[in-house]
Amino acid sequence: MSKILVTGGAGYIGSHTCVELLEAGYEIVIVDNFSNSKPEALKRIKQITGKDFDFYQVDILDREALGKVFDEHGDICAVIHFAGLKAVGESVAKPVEYYHNNITGTLMLIEEMRAHGVKKIVFSSSATVYGVDNTVPYVETMPTNTATNPYGYTKVMIEQILKDVYVSDNEWSISLLRYFNPIGAHSSGLIGEDPNGIPNNLFPYIQQVAVGRREHLNVFGDDYDTPDGTGVRDYIHVVDLAKGHLCAVKYVLENKGVEAVNLGTGNGSSVLDILHAFEKACGKELPYKITDRRAGDIAWCYADASKAKKLFGWQAQYNVDDMCRDGWKFIQQNPNGL
Repeated sequence: MSKILVTGGAGYIGSHTCVELLEAGYEIVIVDNFSNSKPEALKRIKQITGKDFDFYQVDILDREALGKVFDEHGDICAVIHFAGLKAVGESVAKPVEYYHNNITGTLMLIEEMRAHGVKKIVFSSSATVYGVDNTVPYVETMPTNTATNPYGYTKVMIEQILKDVYVSDNEWSISLLRYFNPIGAHSSGLIGEDPNGIPNNLFPYIQQVAVGRREHLNVFGDDYDTPDGTGVRDYIHVVDLAKGHLCAVKYVLENKGVEAVNLGTGNGSSVLDILHAFEKACGKELPYKITDRRAGDIAWCYADASKAKKLFGWQAQYNVDDMCRDGWKFIQQNPNGL
């Protein structure tokens, strides 16, 4: 089977995708610098799959080290590129660091891919590229020029870079996967979302409240134009998302061109919907407080997911209750993280 290089493969989405790749018979090589992940995730991937793989602790900004990985694995045929900084609020405070890490790092990766004749890439993009002016549901053909923060703009710019790479060389095959809001965990409870420091995302925050690591959940704003006043997002089970990458890899191995594809369920759930679904999963009420809106947050965000079904034959299988059940299992088994 084909060998896939996975950058950021020890991270939340990366680790779940590595499990799916190994279970589908692919060989993988992982590079990660552990800036927002832990070495334990690699052990858990092996534990779940019973399979081994090569790992390099490499920062994608280190082109020389990246080049050595390609030198040592001349049979890499495609790359799944997750590595990048991803906290919206932090990106507003540290725009230079975000632009440098995400964009320069991707350029280093593309240069090494080109030097080694590897022209197939699946890129971890985001629904944040749709910005503030588009109306839901988001369709891939919509303009992506109104991102609300530097993180979102790094995704917009990298998508543009990859489109231009294809224009310059039609041998490339590129899949731009625009994720919506991944939550949940592997059904084994062995891997899940385990951010360093204070969580930036809703779900790990709820998990930490549920196991007593945090006193209460902060809900940012309850005056949005939504059914209960809290922001509505398209939450997708991380295993569904990982399986979407499997479909995308198969697609880029068999086709040339560049395609942007939404990976979401096509349904929106509010912050309070998710909180109450998690309460059902863990069997107790969880305290929360309403606080001010966060800069850059929008009221509604959900996908039109029909292109993924047409192009990849993929659609989400799990619902919010499944996501909360698996997320509760993970945090129960790992109350202090990995």
